[in-house]
Amino acid sequence: METIEDVIIVGAGLCGLATALGLHRKGVKSVVLESSEVLRAAGFAFSTWTNAWKALEALGIADELRQHHLRLEGEGPEMRCVRRDLLLETLAKELPSDTIRYSSKVVLIEESGNLKVLHLSNGSTLKTKVLIGCDGVSSVVSKWLGLKKPSFAGRSATRGFTEFPDGHGFNPEFVQLFGQGFRAGIMPCDEKSMYWYFNWSSSSKDKEMEKDATKMRQFVITKMQEANVPHNFIQLIEKSDMGDSVSFPLKFRWPWELLWRNICKGNVTVAGDALHPMTPELGQGGCAALEDAVVLARCLAQALKGNDNGDAKEDEYVRVKSGLENYVAERKWRDFDLVFTSYVFGSIQQGDNAFTRFLTEKMLVGIMARTKIKKTYYDCGKL
Repeated sequence: METIEDVIIVGAGLCGLATALGLHRKGVKSVVLESSEVLRAAGFAFSTWTNAWKALEALGIADELRQHHLRLEGEGPEMRCVRRDLLLETLAKELPSDTIRYSSKVVLIEESGNLKVLHLSNGSTLKTKVLIGCDGVSSVVSKWLGLKKPSFAGRSATRGFTEFPDGHGFNPEFVQLFGQGFRAGIMPCDEKSMYWYFNWSSSSKDKEMEKDATKMRQFVITKMQEANVPHNFIQLIEKSDMGDSVSFPLKFRWPWELLWRNICKGNVTVAGDALHPMTPELGQGGCAALEDAVVLARCLAQALKGNDNGDAKEDEYVRVKSGLENYVAERKWRDFDLVFTSYVFGSIQQGDNAFTRFLTEKMLVGIMARTKIKKTYYDCGKL
């Protein structure tokens, strides 16, 4: 007899695993399809603000993660730099062992009545009652929904991770650095590891160093030396691991697409970077993905299980469609706000125009800082 899954989630990244865990906490089984052979942590770490910790508390894993990451001083809201590998491992171990299916790349989506039929690269097919795309900026599910490809923001990014077996000695704080055409940040994850990122206004001349870690590292160091960055920060970058992806273009979805396009269609929707890729100026990309996961799990679980008013007797497809529409209604304006604000801040902060830099340094920096902090107090609610 053919097996039909209740929920299939495409992508075992941050958002996909968080959504699966949220559904699991609500008693709903899901299958997560991951194209790679193992869990992959894209990037080393990310800034995790108060709003993300509220989502992690709803998922039941916040306290465990707090034990492994320093709270950064001077930020007001709770902020920690969380290692992506530890977060993914923590999410995965809370799920039933048969939840994640590796080497399962979706290449085609078709319909069979109200069911969705997924064709995998290995030639197999799966059918599901609900399909959720958490498959990143190149999402096959977003494409099926009719969302446009994310746009290039005119800036690129690189980052690195440095481990100090005997302790790094840096203060537990988020240090932001600015120079002509670049924005960077350095922060500790714990007492023995440091994470840094560097975003810059890129051009076609940068292509030769995009995949060359040595050239990219020297580019970053030269830019920082020109901006008189303290030597201990430069030494940190000299010793860092830059990973397999040396640099990458920053992409975003034009925010009005979140209002005008189909974020859900029947029993299909998207979340995380598949929904709202954004530039990193607010540090909210990963945080918003966790918010998505909690809201989506809450809305979908209620739809699948019905409620005390007898909704369980209603057609399941109709309930799922309504549940996903509720998810979209709750998330689209929040995601619109984050994508729009991030793009505007990035355009201002990394402009090469001297007047823009003067205006930012003298007048806008305080406004942007207060706006950034305000975004972190959002509460996605409980499961």
